[in-house]
Amino acid sequence: MSKQFLVLGAALLGLAACQSAPQPEQSNLDVIGTWHIEVAQTKPVIDYSPAQLTFAEDGKLSGNNSCNQLFGQYSIDGEALTISPAGSTMKACVEALMMQEQRVMAALPLITQGKMQQGKLLLQDEKGNTQLVLSRL
Repeated sequence: MSKQFLVLGAALLGLAACQSAPQPEQSNLDVIGTWHIEVAQTKPVIDYSPAQLTFAEDGKLSGNNSCNQLFGQYSIDGEALTISPAGSTMKACVEALMMQEQRVMAALPLITQGKMQQGKLLLQDEKGNTQLVLSRL
């Protein structure tokens, strides 16, 4: 009887050793599409501002930073979100939009994570401070 338990125990240990390691949980962060920027670095955007971001399926980022068109790339790994702005056009606008544009552009490289909260996409820095609040268009 004890031999049977020994064989059964060895078989169970062998099966346990064959199990694969758990896979990291996939992100449910769905950013694909166009989002209106509602808040940039704690300040609400100007009403009817064209500030928006578009996340393409191929990892490309485009949009309007309030005055100029912007472009770059992004990547998602779980809850980690990295945005790499590559550049923007350089036209001049009214001062209020230019100041808002500076906040948007300053926020983008600080973003390290994203999360959904009450239908809004919160883009946050490494300390958990919300840099941008977006709503889906």
